Amino acid sequence: MYAYIKGNLTQLFPTHLVVETAGIGYEIQTPNSYRFQRYLDQEVKVFTSFIVREDAQLLYGFINEEEKDMFLNLIKVTGIGPKSALAILATSTPSEVIQAIENENDTYLTKFPGIGKKTARQIVLDLKGKVQVTEEKAENLLTHDNVNDTNDGVVKEAILALEALGYSKRELNKVEKSLSKETCESVDEAVKRGLQLLVS
Repeated sequence: MYAYIKGNLTQLFPTHLVVETAGIGYEIQTPNSYRFQRYLDQEVKVFTSFIVREDAQLLYGFINEEEKDMFLNLIKVTGIGPKSALAILATSTPSEVIQAIENENDTYLTKFPGIGKKTARQIVLDLKGKVQVTEEKAENLLTHDNVNDTNDGVVKEAILALEALGYSKRELNKVEKSLSKETCESVDEAVKRGLQLLVS
């Protein structure tokens, strides 16, 4: 229904962002809203997918078409809903997910919350050889500028983002202590590092 929404990025939250256009603020669920951090208070183009459920009508947004296509492929897999697909894409590029699928790397896929061995196997069975992505296009918007924030603030935002993906407070308490000892230049970087710590 909506291929993309172009407007002013007004707010970022751990699970979603708000884009205002023509006086309307669109609440858009996204894998990792902090990938858009460099565009805050600027015009941004968000590639979208509108999904209607019995209990909700939700707009999902992505930083490029490759990420959107990967999301749409993932939710076709039995046992994968939008939340699980977002969790996979929150810290992975489409090319990384496809590489894991093509290599039948169940271990990579099971590191995400809500993805067990059975579901990982189903992803491989359903999608191997069926999805492709151009590496350069997939990466073209995933770079980020340094943000002017304290490491403390960056870590706290990253923990909220990881909690929204489904990790428990007990797991995140350990990660928060480790991240506090490191220097992360952006929330996106802290989220990625946090995931590495969670699965190590």
